[in-house]
Amino acid sequence: MKHLVQSLRMLVVFTLLTGMIYPLVVTGLARALFPTQSAGSLVFDAGGNQPVGSALLAQKFTQPKYFWPRPSAGDFATLPSGASNKGPTSVDLVKAIADNREKFGAAAPVDLLTASGSGLDPHVSPAAALLQAARVADTRKIPRERIEALVKKFIEPPQLGLFGEPRVNVLLLNRALDEMR
Repeated sequence: MKHLVQSLRMLVVFTLLTGMIYPLVVTGLARALFPTQSAGSLVFDAGGNQPVGSALLAQKFTQPKYFWPRPSAGDFATLPSGASNKGPTSVDLVKAIADNREKFGAAAPVDLLTASGSGLDPHVSPAAALLQAARVADTRKIPRERIEALVKKFIEPPQLGLFGEPRVNVLLLNRALDEMR
C-alpha cells in the first residue's frame, strides 16, 4: 500500500510538472521572446484587420498576376502535409517535373519543379521569383524592372547569415504586389 501511495503522489507531481507547469512556462517564454512567431506569424489584409495567411505556410496562388509558390505534394492542405515520397523512378514524379518544366521553361530552378519536404514551404529561391517577374509584370501592366526591384527587396538572407539559402516569401511578396500602385 505504501508503494501505491508513493506511486500516485509521483504521478500527480509529474503530471503537474510536465503536463501543466512546463507547457505554461515554455508558452509564456515563447510569447515574451517571439510574440509574432508564437502567434503563427499571421499576415493581415491591407487594413490590418483580417488574417490572410501565415508567413510560415505556402498558399496556393494560380492566377498569372501573382507569383506562384513551389509545387505542393498535398495541394497546400495543412493537415496531410508532407512529401510525396516519390523517387526518381516514379512515373508520376517524372510527369509532374515535365509539366512544371513546360510551365516555367527549361531554365527553371529546381524549386519550381519539385515539391518541398513538407509540401508547405512558403519560400522560393530568388531565381524562381525573378523567373516569374515577366509574367507578373505583363499581366499587371507594370514595368518588369519595378517587379524585379520588388522581388529583390523581399529576398531574405540565410538565417543568422549562414543557415540555408537566400529566399523569397511568396505570400509576403504577393501582398506587397497587391499594394503596389
